[in-house]
Amino acid sequence: MTDKKKVLVYGTGFAGQGHAQAFRDAGAQVVGIVGRNANVVKDVAQQLSIPYFATDWALALEECKPDIVSIATPGGAHVEPITQAINAGCHVFCDKPLSESGESASKLYKLALEKNVKTAFASSFCYMPHIIQAKEMVAQGLIGEPLEVECISHFNLDKNIPFGWSHRIESGGGRLNNNFTHLVSIVTSVIGENILSVHGEVRNDMPKAPVVDGVHNFTQRRNFIPKDLNDPSLEWKDCNVEWSYTVLMQLESRVPAKQPVSVLFKHGGLVPRFNEDHLVFHGSKGSIYIKGHYGNGPLYFWDKNTDKEWQEVPLPTAISELLPDIKDDTQRSWTHLATQLVKDVNGEVVAPYQTFKEGSEYQQIIDTIRKGSK
Repeated sequence: MTDKKKVLVYGTGFAGQGHAQAFRDAGAQVVGIVGRNANVVKDVAQQLSIPYFATDWALALEECKPDIVSIATPGGAHVEPITQAINAGCHVFCDKPLSESGESASKLYKLALEKNVKTAFASSFCYMPHIIQAKEMVAQGLIGEPLEVECISHFNLDKNIPFGWSHRIESGGGRLNNNFTHLVSIVTSVIGENILSVHGEVRNDMPKAPVVDGVHNFTQRRNFIPKDLNDPSLEWKDCNVEWSYTVLMQLESRVPAKQPVSVLFKHGGLVPRFNEDHLVFHGSKGSIYIKGHYGNGPLYFWDKNTDKEWQEVPLPTAISELLPDIKDDTQRSWTHLATQLVKDVNGEVVAPYQTFKEGSEYQQIIDTIRKGSK
């Protein structure tokens, strides 16, 4: 038996609370939580029965002496606290994006390597049950040589959601940081991690957003949309991020193939969907279709040799047993990744999981896509 690893969480919103639960589910001890607002962090700590709470991250590191830190603040606020944690010898679990730029993300990755600390990067929907199922089906050769992948999603977000970190590049906002990162992790998990080429374009459909006080939980921001958008006293701020993107990528297939696999990522953040968001993996012998923008399911298979209709394929019991018994997709994925990190820190053998290597690579790709759109 190993002693419970001590975890310090930075961030009190939706992600911070979810990370705290994930590490508790993973068998670790959440010893403290840090946030910007003294009243909010106190309330959250009491709600979650976390013994230590503060607004000073450096002091919290010194007083709590955690083995692992969990970074759950917006991406633009990641560099300094992660740097401090790594220099203190802590292992780091970080939500996406790793940082606001490829340059700073690369520095964080290199620092983690230099200090020999373990890292986990939570673009974690690659752990969705049907994504794991698709990965196994591709590895078994059921679709033959992988040929192309299609990722289509339309979120129909309200154009008047209150101004916040998601509206600014320097704060870690934008749909590439907060949607594309998940999809890249999904596709590379199923097909192969070696990205050969990428280019794309972005579009900003929301030039301004209303400024509203009181928004704390990212998932509740729709509830704070002003009732009178024409109120002359209402303040508006400029937005400088993309709300829609189209990206083309080529991957080297893990399954032997004659040519690179073509991938299309098409995301419209503010436009409505007509039919289901979906992921499709086409190959020389068959195709896999998964409903949902992150592969929520169900999963369907089309076999070229049998010339039949698409057939739904049940989720294997072994995959259900592999993952935590948690209904919520986001929480289950966080808990699975946190469990992998805790086991790894404890010296147990675990399957490969996403680290700052992927976080750094994805951020450099995002920079490239954004530059190509100017």
